[in-house]
Order: sequence, then structure tokens, then C-alpha cells
Amino acid sequence: MPGMVPAGYLAKRVATETSWLANTQVEDIYALSNCISDDFGDYTQFWKHNNYWLFNSPAVLLDLAEEAGLDLTGTKLFYYEVFEQQYHATGSWQPFTVDNGLPTRVEVPPTKQLEGFDIVTFSLGPVPECSCLSCNLMAELVPVNRHCLLQTFEEAYTLLSADVFKDCEPGPYRIFAVYSVTEQ
Repeated sequence: MPGMVPAGYLAKRVATETSWLANTQVEDIYALSNCISDDFGDYTQFWKHNNYWLFNSPAVLLDLAEEAGLDLTGTKLFYYEVFEQQYHATGSWQPFTVDNGLPTRVEVPPTKQLEGFDIVTFSLGPVPECSCLSCNLMAELVPVNRHCLLQTFEEAYTLLSADVFKDCEPGPYRIFAVYSVTEQ
């Protein structure tokens, strides 16, 4: 995929209750956002995350969970890559940087399963906010897979470029590849 950058890992409690969404194809929510599928805990206060507010490796995440007493029971581990440009309400793609002084050396997993692509808002800078597909119910209007994600990068890029998500949430918008991984 063109211009995808390793962003990191996150353990999430995947929401499987999707009756609120008018799309019978969606079985669960693999969104990066914490709005519907909860993160494994409030980890930001420990400052072990990287510039993308994710973790550089599963080991860093597991160590933090153990040290902080954060329960990983019932979570699923995801790995994310982000497109190197973000889309602005002005109708333009622009490169972005996320250097807030946090160490970012993401270990790419030896095996990973691509689940799809998420569109995430970033009006507050480096912090991932809402997923337009699930949080803003856009999965009712655009074709998504069973995990409430777009199937291809090209779909995500084309939909953003056509301003389909324009009134969802304040942008800019970033495209994330969402991968399932098994713990190492």
C-alpha cells in the first residue's frame, strides 16, 4: 500500500452488539477509536505510548498492563499503519508529522491479518478521536465489511477525496490500516 507508516499496537474490547447500526452485514466494530470498542484501559497517564498514542510493541503494552493492573481479559490485539497524508476540510491531502517527543520505534509484527481500513478524525492533534464509519454511522451509507471497516485503501482514499465524510466530525481525517495480530 502506498505511503503507509507503522503506527503501533493497541488491545481493544471489541464491541459485538451492533443492532444500533442499520447495517446487518456488520458483526463487530474493529475501529481504532475508543468510542464503541473500548481500549484495554486508561493508559495515557503512564506515558508508555508513542507519538501515535499507540504502543511500539506488544511487549510494551503487556508490561504496562501488568505494572498498572490493567486487565487484558477479553481484549483483542491490533496493529495499525497510517497513511502518511491526512485529508483536510479544504479538500486537500497534506503530509503530517506527529513528533511530540515520545519514542516511536514500532516493531512490525512478523505475521498480521489485514482486516480493513478505518477513517479517523484528529482535530486535537496526535490523539485519535472518532471513526467516521462507526461513531458517525457512515457504515449505513457506504459499503463496509463485517468489522465495520472499508475493504481497501483505494475505497478509503476515494471516499475522503469525494468529501463523503465532510460533515461527520471536525478533521483532519487519517486512513488507518487495521490488522489483527496474535500476541508474541
